[in-house]
Amino acid sequence: MMLLIRLFEEALEEMFSRGLLHGTMHLSIGQEATAAGACLALEKEDLITSTHRGHGHCLGKGAEPYKMFAELLGREDGYCRGRGGSMHIADLSNGNLGANGIVAGSLTISVGAALSFQMQKKDNIVLCFFGDGAVNEGSFHEALNLASLWNLPVLFLCENNQYGMSMSSEKSVAGESIASRGSSYGIDSIQIDGNDVETVYESVASYKNEILSKGGPKFIEAVTYRYRGHSKSDRNLYRTSDEIEYWKEEKDPIKRYIGKLLESGISEEELRDIESSVKNEIRNAVKQSLDSPLSPVTNLEEDTYA
Repeated sequence: MMLLIRLFEEALEEMFSRGLLHGTMHLSIGQEATAAGACLALEKEDLITSTHRGHGHCLGKGAEPYKMFAELLGREDGYCRGRGGSMHIADLSNGNLGANGIVAGSLTISVGAALSFQMQKKDNIVLCFFGDGAVNEGSFHEALNLASLWNLPVLFLCENNQYGMSMSSEKSVAGESIASRGSSYGIDSIQIDGNDVETVYESVASYKNEILSKGGPKFIEAVTYRYRGHSKSDRNLYRTSDEIEYWKEEKDPIKRYIGKLLESGISEEELRDIESSVKNEIRNAVKQSLDSPLSPVTNLEEDTYA
């Protein structure tokens, strides 16, 4: 899954550079462990809310690469019939309530969905993805406050990639840590290595079990890193190349997990087979999406209003 997310986004980069994709997009290359590990701990009936950097979340929750490529290319076969694009993919069939372009927008949506679960007495949780840039927004504090007051089944997962736009979180977030903000609302909160996929999985699975058995929200700060700029228009000049290379060489989630697999006895041949299979899946999905029909201009306003 981590490899699928990375190759999916690298394919998007190439398509963007060739002029096949328009607008902008926010890549999560380097952060794959948080999406893959967290979504692996969920059932299909559990819900997620996503962010403007949400391709990995969508794939992790079961989305098909073809339909995602089709969406970004404005094709009729896309998840939102080509109308949502990169920042607004939703896949209700797999429990993804959608990405959105509003910083901290996922938090209030997750609280509403969790309240719905509570009222229906369902044994499921809502996993809310958001970034470090969201923790200074009013919606963040409103969401945590209500979730704690109402004992809602929501797991808040902050993907702290350490930069909101071009601003280091060290310069913009007061307090001991982002996790401590969860604690201030009476929510059990931990900080974890967001580039260790097993740690992410185990932390989410453990907190999910606690939410279902005891009730109430939980909070995880997963420390990770994005290799690319904030968006395709970001020239990424506020970081040193040494910092980026350090994370690529020492902290890369895929490279680290491959090392663990080799140590556990998985053969290099098995890993090459996995890589070959994922590459073929991405290659075929790209070709199929480029050959698929564009969303017709004549019905662009369909589904705009209820």
